[in-house]
Amino acid sequence: MVSGKNFCTLYLVRHGETEWNITHTIMGHTDSPLTQTGINQAKDTAKKLKDINFAAVFSSDLLRARRTAEIIAAEKKLAVETTEALRERTFGRYEGQVYEDYQKKFARLIKKYQKMSDEDRFTFRTNPEVESDQELMDRVIRFLRQTAVAYQGKNVLLVTHGGVLRVLLIRLGFAGYDQLPAYAVDNGAYARIQCDGVDFFVKETYKVNQAKPTAKAEPY
Repeated sequence: MVSGKNFCTLYLVRHGETEWNITHTIMGHTDSPLTQTGINQAKDTAKKLKDINFAAVFSSDLLRARRTAEIIAAEKKLAVETTEALRERTFGRYEGQVYEDYQKKFARLIKKYQKMSDEDRFTFRTNPEVESDQELMDRVIRFLRQTAVAYQGKNVLLVTHGGVLRVLLIRLGFAGYDQLPAYAVDNGAYARIQCDGVDFFVKETYKVNQAKPTAKAEPY
């Protein structure tokens, strides 16, 4: 059995609300500024985590995540280190489009996706420009494992995106795709996960909304 002191405790936070979140516009690697509500959500999450002693703070290099990380880290006087590994899924040319229009365009593939097993959904692409869940997790989990090894026995804050956090929880067995549909992870939500550099254990979630098993998830 691995000793508890060898576990790193990872706090993965979703960024605050953005202008494009309000209009249900696909962001991916394209940025949109935090709204005042988003800033307040980051401050609320900071209060929620105020008693946690973080050894380091990492963030997606996208502005919405970095700004959220800076708000949370400000009172702790910690610098924020950014990384592409924590970025949201890329949507290529479809970034900037309204989700509803995207779903209409790929309605046939989305319907096919909804009938798949969780295993098949993990590798599925609606089109060549969009990262599959497997590709997304390859880069995210690699970075989380490296971080866990570097900060054994310590707490680390990582600010990322809703798609990243949702797919990670699914991959770790916290819930299935239908139990964590699109928009299940609120702005300012977080998951507390322990890792020894290999295995992951979900210990707590905040503002992550599980649906009933009969609910049908949208792909992204």
